[in-house]
Amino acid sequence: MLTEHRGISPAVDPDAYVAPTAVLVGDVRVAAGARILHGAVLTAEDGRVVVGRNTVVMENALVRGRASHPAIIGDSVMVGPHAHVNGSIVGDEAFVATGASLFPGSSIGGGAEVRINAVVQVNTVVAAGTVVPIGWVAVGDPAQLFSPDRHDDIWAVQRTLDFPGTVYGVGRDASMRDIMRGQSEFYGEHADDRPV
Repeated sequence: MLTEHRGISPAVDPDAYVAPTAVLVGDVRVAAGARILHGAVLTAEDGRVVVGRNTVVMENALVRGRASHPAIIGDSVMVGPHAHVNGSIVGDEAFVATGASLFPGSSIGGGAEVRINAVVQVNTVVAAGTVVPIGWVAVGDPAQLFSPDRHDDIWAVQRTLDFPGTVYGVGRDASMRDIMRGQSEFYGEHADDRPV
């Protein structure tokens, strides 16, 4: 389904394929040879989503573009089922495995692999060719890699990366009530969407 959002409709190259149950919303650009499979959602909330040539976005993946952090996926990239690419730049020939999560402001270098259920935190830079192991967490610039049981080490780096400011545009002292009021207003913009 193609949906206009904020007055902008998705653009899909005639040589690309979008499954009938996939959803593309707003300023989404899909290049030749790309394949967007069933249940995938590509949504340009207030920032662009770009999918490169011969890239495959598998079933039930989410790709979200944000104003300060568009989602730019290069050529010949695999985005696995249930992966979450939120305001991240993914270089050519990268592999984003099943269930991987890439957070706003992150960057994945060409040929890098983010393996099953791995996490790349906000504003983290994963160098070209790097492998983030299954279930591990990449955090920082340059990325440091930690097993998930090393929460204190992860937090020591992550707390400096401004998650609330990057994701919600608020200070660390903002309450969930205030954050969610803002998120409700922001996502309320979809009330004016229309199928194209």
